[in-house]
Amino acid sequence: MNFRSDLALECRDPTRAATGVELRQEDAPEYKITRLHITNNEGARTLGKPAGRYVTIELPPIGDYAELYGAGMERIAQELRRMLPGSGTVLVVGLGNSSMTPDALGPRCCAQVVATRHIGGEFAKSAGLGTLRAVTCLTPGVVGRTGIESGELIAAAVREVRPAAVIAVDALAARQLSRLGCTVQITDSGIVPGSGVGNARLEISTKTLGVPVVSVGVPTVVDAATLVSDLTDGQPKTEGCDAMMVTPREVDLLIERAAKILSMAINRALQPHLSVQDFFVLTDP
Repeated sequence: MNFRSDLALECRDPTRAATGVELRQEDAPEYKITRLHITNNEGARTLGKPAGRYVTIELPPIGDYAELYGAGMERIAQELRRMLPGSGTVLVVGLGNSSMTPDALGPRCCAQVVATRHIGGEFAKSAGLGTLRAVTCLTPGVVGRTGIESGELIAAAVREVRPAAVIAVDALAARQLSRLGCTVQITDSGIVPGSGVGNARLEISTKTLGVPVVSVGVPTVVDAATLVSDLTDGQPKTEGCDAMMVTPREVDLLIERAAKILSMAINRALQPHLSVQDFFVLTDP
């Protein structure tokens, strides 16, 4: 049985080598990083993922993460910075449905990213913000409410704003229960919203937008079939489960904290000269 997963690492068969797929791991006290690079079409076909770089950061469970702004968050910021151009406007997009908690990571994260494109001139200089990088934020919502595909709205924003890059934040689906709420994936291959839950929409990528697209997300759901299979060693039948998704009981806390970690990592990646405390001041209502 094929289980859906947005994580490229879970799509790799660890028992055999795959042509066109490079893998490297590194460990740190607070996190583990796996770098997976799909280098050609053969590797893309084998894993069922587009060619590109996939960085997986494994953290302590985010719902239990007491120190939200520690080394793990700074490493996420560093990895984002590596995939982004060094200058130019960045458009941050929060994908997902803000009314459905497991899918609300993108909108809640985007709401905490500091938009700066409108800050300039003498005001910026007088406030000590003359070196801010231009950042814009967009929460396109879902087509069921707007009647417009997220990809269409993002493409329109790209044409108007002309950013140097796009950062897309979205909740992900995982294959393994153990990865829920403790894994961050960053990739420059773009994203297809809803693909992890079998509701794929328009692709958001360099190919469709004409600018680099870096997507970042945290797994918040797994297939019900995955849950049944993992708990029973794959023995019982799982018919009917493929239409259901499972999320942790503490998903509210998970989304709240994951949104804070990712938003602060994005802020730090785009404005490295400002501290976490500076961002608290800028976002304090």
